[in-house]
Amino acid sequence: MNKQKRTEIFQRLRAENPNPQTELEYNSTFELLVAVVLSAQATDAGVNKATRKLYPIANTPEAIFALGLDGLKEYTKTIGLYNTKSANVIKLCQQLIENHNSQVPDNREDLEALPGVGRKTANVVLNTAFRQIAMAVDTHIFRFSNRTKVAPGKNVLEVEKNLMKFLPKEFLLDAHHWMILHGRYTCIARKPRCGSCIIEDLCEFKEKTE
Repeated sequence: MNKQKRTEIFQRLRAENPNPQTELEYNSTFELLVAVVLSAQATDAGVNKATRKLYPIANTPEAIFALGLDGLKEYTKTIGLYNTKSANVIKLCQQLIENHNSQVPDNREDLEALPGVGRKTANVVLNTAFRQIAMAVDTHIFRFSNRTKVAPGKNVLEVEKNLMKFLPKEFLLDAHHWMILHGRYTCIARKPRCGSCIIEDLCEFKEKTE
């Protein structure tokens, strides 16, 4: 795919949604971090349902740590892999309290040192909370990048590097959200909704649907 086509694709996505936001609900960087940790292999809607009950009760590292593992599980038990995720959140809170004055760090190295925080989670927090250029490649972005041929790659890291390399700089800050939303609602996994897609004529996917 050439640069002109990539530019046109993201111009259209931006025009349709000039200020894209994550669908995870949060009111602080810490709330976002916890929500992203809980959202691995789970839906944003499912995480929001849990955090709507949790955050009014506990929304700081100290408050969640004080709940203890069993107390936290009462709020997270509707989310997939909640045992592991809850244990990570408790450990994460402890580390924030002990090592970071209860503040979420704004750099990749410190974020990825937290329990339950991998590269993708760190990228989401850096981009969404701290407005740094970072590309968190989830299943939606991986599919979008390969289908459209915007930035194809064999694995998530390759797609991430190709997006950072090939996307025009003016789109890098918000591209993550545009691609997730497009993949979630239009370029869906089983049968993409090509007929209602605003970039159908630019997309290089060969098996388009009506």
